[in-house]
Amino acid sequence: MTETAVENEQAEPVVQPPSSAVSDEQLVAMLVDRARSEGLQLTGEGGLLQQLTKRVLESALEGEITDHVGYEKHDPAGKNNGNSRNGTRAKTVLTDVGPVEVKVPRDTAGTFEPQIVKKRQRRLTGIDEMVLSLSAKGLTHGEISAHLAEVYGAEVSKQTISTITDKVMDGMAEWQNRPLDRASRSCSSTPSTSRSGTGRSRTVRSTW
Repeated sequence: MTETAVENEQAEPVVQPPSSAVSDEQLVAMLVDRARSEGLQLTGEGGLLQQLTKRVLESALEGEITDHVGYEKHDPAGKNNGNSRNGTRAKTVLTDVGPVEVKVPRDTAGTFEPQIVKKRQRRLTGIDEMVLSLSAKGLTHGEISAHLAEVYGAEVSKQTISTITDKVMDGMAEWQNRPLDRASRSCSSTPSTSRSGTGRSRTVRSTW
């Protein structure tokens, strides 16, 4: 069942672009080419930007629930620890790229309070810039972390932001490495390597 509650719109955070930033026109052209190569429209229902926004939001929510319950998904350490994952609920939020349905995690204790998509929040802003840059040319762990810190605010710890950032990068890597059709497989792939706050080398690819 889709939740349709209303909350005041949030101001979109201002984030300094990375040194490798491209112009808006180049960014749009890159995304249009990518959507075409994958047989998708760029905007609209089921479009590339909707899919990417959904992936980023759900990955961030997975980072939040992981930090809240204290264990990774499917980790046996989560058994009998007093609180654990309890499935998800569907919620539709209005974004700059249109309505996006996301799966919001739940916990057995009922104490999980999602932050990137708050309860009763219907409209979401401030994510589209990161989605565009991440999907078109890739962002480092530090750049994603800085953007998420602006989105979440000072009440969320640096460690939590790092956990969420890891999940966002993992989610994007999984999405970009998903099975593609023949036209998509013919596109080139340019890796962008970064290092997470835990010292691990991370790679997010921009596929063209």
